Amino acid sequence: MEFDYLVSRGKNASVYRQGNNVVKLFNKGINKTDVLNEALNTTRVEETGLPIPSISEVSIIDGQWAITMNYIEGKTLADLMDEHPEQQEEYIEQMVDLQLQIHSKRAPLLNKLKDKLNRQINDLEELDEIKKYDLLTRLDGMPKHVKVCHGDFCPSNIIVSHGKMYVLDWVHASQGNASADAAKTFLLLSLYNPDTAELYMERFCKKSNTERRYVDTWLPIVAAAQLTKKKEEERELLLKWLDVVEYE
Repeated sequence: MEFDYLVSRGKNASVYRQGNNVVKLFNKGINKTDVLNEALNTTRVEETGLPIPSISEVSIIDGQWAITMNYIEGKTLADLMDEHPEQQEEYIEQMVDLQLQIHSKRAPLLNKLKDKLNRQINDLEELDEIKKYDLLTRLDGMPKHVKVCHGDFCPSNIIVSHGKMYVLDWVHASQGNASADAAKTFLLLSLYNPDTAELYMERFCKKSNTERRYVDTWLPIVAAAQLTKKKEEERELLLKWLDVVEYE
C-alpha cells in the first residue's frame, strides 16, 4: 500500500499520512494482543468525549497490523515549547488544564493502574527482592482511585491544532490515581528539562489542590515502572529516583 508520507517513526511502529487519515503501522512481530489493546483503550477513552484522534479501522497491511485514525493538523506541544521558550509558562498552564480534564473523566472498562504497576515492578530484573517488596508495599497502601490516566502524558503526545489541544498515544491508558499520572509526567519532563518539570509540578499541585509530598510518594513507583522500558539513556536517573522519597 502507498502512503502520502512518513509522519513519525517509533520503536514499535511508524505513522504515515494517508489522505485525511493517519495509519499507525506496527512493526512485524508486534503482538496482536498489544495492537488490539491499544485500539480498545483509545476507543474507550474516545467515548469519554476527550479531544483525541478517532479510530476508524484496525487492519493488516502487507502482513503488519495497522490502526487507522483521523489526521489532526498541527504541531506537537514539544515543538512549540522549543520554538517559543518565552511562552513556556503559558504552555505548561494549558498542559496541566488538559491533564486535569483527562482526570475528570471515568472509563470503568480500562485496566487498573495499580495492577499494571504491580506487574511491571514484579517483572523488574534490576531490583532485588527487598526493594521490590518495599515498592509493592508502598503501592498497595496508596488510595484506590478510578480517574482516567494517560500513562505517558508529555508535550510530545499533545498536538496543538487551531488553538485546541489533542492528546495522542493512549496505549498506556488506565484508571487510577491522578497523582500517579502526574508523577509520571514529572518524571518524563525531568529526563529532558528539570526546570520545566518543576514548573509543571508547581502548577499541577496548585491547580489540583494536591500536596507536593503526596505526588512525590509516587515517584519511586513510577520510576521503577519506567525502568521496564529498558531505555539505557534513562537508566541512571531512574535508579536514583527509586530513593527520592524516604519510606515511612
